[in-house]
Amino acid sequence: MSEQLTYFLEQNPSVAKSICEKSILAQRAREAARKARDLTRRKTALEGMALPGKLADCSDKDPANCEIYIVEGDSAGGSAKTARSRATQAILPLRGKILNVEKARLDRIYANAEIKAMITAFGTGIHEDFDITKLRYNKIILMTDADVDGAHISTLLLTFLYRFMPELIKQGHVYLAKPPLYKLEKNKKVWYAYSDEELDQILQEVGRDQNNKIQRYKGLGEMDAEQLWETTMDPEKRILLRVNYEEDSESELDLTFTTLMGDKVEPRREFIEENARYVKNLDI
Repeated sequence: MSEQLTYFLEQNPSVAKSICEKSILAQRAREAARKARDLTRRKTALEGMALPGKLADCSDKDPANCEIYIVEGDSAGGSAKTARSRATQAILPLRGKILNVEKARLDRIYANAEIKAMITAFGTGIHEDFDITKLRYNKIILMTDADVDGAHISTLLLTFLYRFMPELIKQGHVYLAKPPLYKLEKNKKVWYAYSDEELDQILQEVGRDQNNKIQRYKGLGEMDAEQLWETTMDPEKRILLRVNYEEDSESELDLTFTTLMGDKVEPRREFIEENARYVKNLDI
């Protein structure tokens, strides 16, 4: 049998090459998975495990009181660290767009610095090592710019959470922050609008005249710490959208992530064309 296999492979070098490549990839994936398990089998922060260096952690050690903001970029991360309530709000800034886990190899995913930082900060582990009782924050809040790039980053983050830690979504721990789109100043008074419709309502109330100063926020980095706290981080005033998960729609949700974030371009184009009419406040 072994001689026949050897002969076959000698006569079909392309098949032999394909088998070798798949074996190497499988070995890389196993090694990456082992490293990931070593990374995620961690004790609580109180027991001396090192947290990511760029994480500004909160001082309260009761997870029920704590929340973590996943923030896009160092600029917004700096404002968020200044604005936050240090007792209960942790900040983890990410550099640029994280890896698309729908398309990347497992060894690349587990080696990615941003993904490793989130896995370590959350404390739950992933896949078969996932343990919800070790979750260090009751709320995981994705805070990105209110534009197309920010929406893309949120989708990348949600894809990672859905594929590696779906229970965080299922049990209602994942939220999207909703920063304002506009700031209106008039006669030393300030209003914030979170949509075009809300801005129109405010203008109807205060009047449309030359004393109006309207600022369109292109990103969180345009807000100072005080504005970011007042509009997006203050638990008394902020708007949070919880990411809901319905068991009945699991296959549909799985297909949506595969369509949007996978390798095939044509299904993604068709999905976007079919759903474009539902999109509002598109900033291009």
